Amino acid sequence: MTDSKYFTTTKKGEIFELKAELNSDKKEKKKEAVKKVIASMTVGKDVSALFPDVVNCMQTDNLELKKLVYLYLMNYAKSQPDMAIMAVNTFVKDCEDPNPLIRALAVRTMGCIRVDKITEYLCEPLRKCLKDEDPYVRKTAAVCVAKLHDINAQLVEDQGFLDTLKDLISDSNPMVVANAVAALSEIAESHPSSNLLDLNPQSINKLLTALNECTEWGQIFILDCLANYTPKDDREAQSICERVTPRLSHANSAVVLSAVKVLMKFMEMLSKDLDYYGTLLKKLAPPLVTLLSAEPELQYVALRNINLIVQKRPEILKHEMKVFFVKYNDPIYVKLEKLDIMIRLASQANIAQVLAELKEYATEVDVDFVRKAVRAIGRCAIKVEQSAERCVSTLLDLIQTKVNYVVQEAIVVIKDIFRKYPNKYESVIATLCENLDSLDEPEARAAMIWIVGEYAERIDNADELLESFLEGFHDESTQVQLQLLTAIVKLFLKKPTETQELVQQVLSLATQDSDNPDLRDRGYIYWRLLSTDPVAAKEVVLAEKPLISEETDLIEPTLLDELICYIGTLASVYHKPPSAFVEGGRGVVHKSLPPRTASSESTESPETAPAGAPAGEQPDVIPTQGDLLGDLLNLDLGPPVSGPPLATSSVQMGAVDLLGGGLDSLIGDPSFGAPPAAAVPARLGAPISSGLSDLFDLTSGVGTLSGSYVAPKAVWLPAMKAKGLEISGTFTRQVGSISMDLQLTNKALQVMTDFAIQFNRNSFGLAPAAPLQVHAPLSPNQTVETSLPLNTVGSVMKMEPLNNLQVAVKNNIDVFYFSTLYPLHILFVEDGKMDRQMFLATWKDIPNENEAQFQIRDCALNAETVSSKLQSSNIFTIAKRNVEGQDMLYQSLKLTNGIWVLAELRIQPGNTSFMDLELSLKCRAPEVSQHVYQAYETILKN
Repeated sequence: MTDSKYFTTTKKGEIFELKAELNSDKKEKKKEAVKKVIASMTVGKDVSALFPDVVNCMQTDNLELKKLVYLYLMNYAKSQPDMAIMAVNTFVKDCEDPNPLIRALAVRTMGCIRVDKITEYLCEPLRKCLKDEDPYVRKTAAVCVAKLHDINAQLVEDQGFLDTLKDLISDSNPMVVANAVAALSEIAESHPSSNLLDLNPQSINKLLTALNECTEWGQIFILDCLANYTPKDDREAQSICERVTPRLSHANSAVVLSAVKVLMKFMEMLSKDLDYYGTLLKKLAPPLVTLLSAEPELQYVALRNINLIVQKRPEILKHEMKVFFVKYNDPIYVKLEKLDIMIRLASQANIAQVLAELKEYATEVDVDFVRKAVRAIGRCAIKVEQSAERCVSTLLDLIQTKVNYVVQEAIVVIKDIFRKYPNKYESVIATLCENLDSLDEPEARAAMIWIVGEYAERIDNADELLESFLEGFHDESTQVQLQLLTAIVKLFLKKPTETQELVQQVLSLATQDSDNPDLRDRGYIYWRLLSTDPVAAKEVVLAEKPLISEETDLIEPTLLDELICYIGTLASVYHKPPSAFVEGGRGVVHKSLPPRTASSESTESPETAPAGAPAGEQPDVIPTQGDLLGDLLNLDLGPPVSGPPLATSSVQMGAVDLLGGGLDSLIGDPSFGAPPAAAVPARLGAPISSGLSDLFDLTSGVGTLSGSYVAPKAVWLPAMKAKGLEISGTFTRQVGSISMDLQLTNKALQVMTDFAIQFNRNSFGLAPAAPLQVHAPLSPNQTVETSLPLNTVGSVMKMEPLNNLQVAVKNNIDVFYFSTLYPLHILFVEDGKMDRQMFLATWKDIPNENEAQFQIRDCALNAETVSSKLQSSNIFTIAKRNVEGQDMLYQSLKLTNGIWVLAELRIQPGNTSFMDLELSLKCRAPEVSQHVYQAYETILKN
């Protein structure tokens, strides 16, 4: 009878019966009882109460019974550490048993019992087993060292086990060598800095000798270890490749991929002129092709790896196009992957064959596959210029089928073909316009709108076509709305007289009625461009577009090099480096291919420069706004840290030295490098009244005045967007301290507690200097006021507009996000008064193109009042002159990040008591000038 009977019992009082059976004198009864215990343990019953009784069964010669008891021990030792110590003597005894299987079993079990108390007792038995005469015991002991290192690394190092492991690499038995390599690799991975696998030509030779006689998993460990070695020159690389090549014909696909990884890595060091290089390329193709005859899951893994190999060395598989043709019974994931590789291998020689195949696929029944096939035809047109005409006619044939999703995909790719070959295939536009009504997918609609806008001068009824899209503007997706806005502006610039109403309509839809910030900002930019300088607008909007590149989805070269080092692992399937998906300290070592010239640097070294980049030059990473939502979502909403940020978080803002040499060298003041910022319109959130002129009236109240004037609180987060929490606020600067004054109102029906706040990275590093203090729970309809102190030591990232601040607020209900613009004068520091001589020298030193001119109209103040009002906001008057009846004030201010701004304010007596002020600003970061001007205007008009 089989062992399944042990799993069928469900009777009560079982533990008591088992206890009696375990203590029986009969060996058979004992064995039966232990089997029942293991069965109960397997189905999840708690049989830990039987621990002492099971441990008593360890004293036996029966190997099967011993295995069962050891299995029980491994499972319960952690929950019963004190009891587990009872078993130690038996382990020690079993490690000296004449039977090597029992010695190995004992050492394997010791490694699996993860109890600190026991580990120190295991050192002696383990030391003996590492030097055992039987290779089976030695190979088991080698793995046990890695397990022990995971529990107590210090103990393993103190006991000298690592040195013993290194000696095992020279063992006479290949399986012992393989396990020693596996154990050392595992330990080295968790301690990247330790140089455990100190490989040299002698040890490599031993590994290569063992390679031929190992089991398949032993071969994988050794090949992975070889891949981490950097040969000293191309001769050594060639010698290793020659000895690894036979592994390509192994039956196990994992061995094949590990061998491919080693060869791909070492080929980097071989000269392309070598005969051997060509031979190696030929040898790599057949094993990769063979992998494609395996079951679908293996095929998929092979295809993901081939995708990387083809991007790195397309010549390996350039004659093997046919194996990537799709079979009718391939699963969809294999089909899509094969399509991708077909496009990568497409060339003038095989394009006819590929196109015929793709046209066939486009008539399949699987919608996703058909879409991808149609896209593939477009990608072939872009990649192989000679085939573009055939591709376009194939796409037109597909459009004639009138199958909705085929038509839509075709239009999307034809847009790309127009971008690649302008003024070549525009004759097909008429056919495309016929299908306008059938388009219902955002991407296809956006592509069609782009085509109509781009070629508006060739389409007689372009305005009618675009107007038809405009009717349901608010129901469209953002992608379509943005395209429509741009297309109508293009149309207006090409046919201004006929489309004036249309452009007015779309601009007001985009700016007044939309709550999408991207759309609104683009609308404002176009509106301002058109109203201030139509010629400039034409140059910007109708500028010649760069041709799109052949392959837009290629993996970035340094990442590709890193992924080649991970062929055959999960990273090669995800197409992401391990650091992107492995949590914790492991797997974060960046690998790169060895340089072409002979070099002895370790490939594992994270400092190794990518191939082709001079060592020592690290590319500057300028943070962009691309992942702002991600940044906010990842915010840790605990109490903010008030100390200065760590050195690693300081952001390099490219090579722009904003105080470069000029003011900096004159004053000897440290520059804190601020982000180069773009000049931005002042009041993007302002309501629009009739016509364009109001939009550019930048004179009404913005911002706050530190010291004296504080703007009234504005609603930053309406209750309807924050589940009943309304937040109003303003910014102040008082005696050198910046704060955000907040008013929180609970308009929900439940109590709100646990408030916390966090800022996203911003242009000036603004961050909370203390946690948000809301002491009592906020009851329904209650309002509380609080002041949040701020500092400027947070992470820096240039924002659009420059003074944009994105905030996350958390309470017991949810996390809410909003953004607000802070007035720049809260950042003017108290030591911003410059010496006269210094002012003169700096003014001359800053280039004239950095000077910006502004006008402040109708200001009812005289020079004295202006000067004292500005001084209360840390804008200091250095000198005053009267020239031909006009007062001239020379002023300086300094921002928290060390940027100096110099100003000349000319006060012209106007009609009655009002005067016009002319402001000239000079600064090494001219992007801040617009915001400084707004600060002047705010301070003087309030």
